[in-house]
Amino acid sequence: MTRRLPSLNALRAFEAAGRLGRMTLAADELNVTHSAVSRQIQHLEEILGVPLFEGPKNRLRLTEGGMTLLNGLTSAFDQMDLSVRAVADTEDGQLDVSCPGTFTMRWLIPRLYRFQAKYPNIEVRLSASSKPVDFSRDGFDVAIRVGSAPWPSGADVISLFPEQTGAVLAPSLFAASTPEFDGLPQLHTRTRLRAWGDWLARSERSVTTGPRVEYEHFYFMLEAASAGLGVCVAPWPYVSDDIRFGRLMAPYGFLESGHEYVALRRARRNRKSVLFCEWLQNEAEVYLGSSAPPNS
Repeated sequence: MTRRLPSLNALRAFEAAGRLGRMTLAADELNVTHSAVSRQIQHLEEILGVPLFEGPKNRLRLTEGGMTLLNGLTSAFDQMDLSVRAVADTEDGQLDVSCPGTFTMRWLIPRLYRFQAKYPNIEVRLSASSKPVDFSRDGFDVAIRVGSAPWPSGADVISLFPEQTGAVLAPSLFAASTPEFDGLPQLHTRTRLRAWGDWLARSERSVTTGPRVEYEHFYFMLEAASAGLGVCVAPWPYVSDDIRFGRLMAPYGFLESGHEYVALRRARRNRKSVLFCEWLQNEAEVYLGSSAPPNS
């Protein structure tokens, strides 16, 4: 179908004037004169055969037709802007990052201000997920995941750091229990159901915990452990601050879990994702050098 559209300059002038409410503001945004904006809008009204503004010159307001046109044009120009930014290899615009929710809260967000300070024109949009990555289906640019190879095909894999896990609980609960956690509720999260079994196999310890309690999210389980509701197995990045400030303790320390944290990046790189992954690697190196977990 052949599109029959008025001049793009006329549409841009009208959209800016309607959105901002004044032709002078539209002129400033478009870097043209007030009279140029006025002429473009007048030309557009002549082509369409309907008035787009009404009222005195110093108090113009949109007509019903003008409001209808403005709503459609604003959405269209926003979509055009997003499409251009998605293709342009620049250091500004949106960067979509997928990451496990608790890792996002406990590790990434406390450091993200440094990336934003260094690259203020990149808007990092975070989404929480631990699902397997498929860049042919998923819309994000970078995914942070924990696991082990093989990683998804069609992705650049950037190693961050190995994972260590340990049994953690509130100090008050440990003081009232035995070294084997005798009778304490064993806390689990549905996103990592094998955490206890893996840790017990690697630590070769025998514990006699009490009833099994499951939580939907890792964050809920950690809050329950901090509140003295039981003992759980958790990764060091998730609990390092809790242990440092005495909210949790790890009487047997932390062991390598066999997993690692990686950043997965689309093979078709863009400048924003490269900068973000380089920053992630640097933060991971600093973290490894300054936050070693206690050994068992």
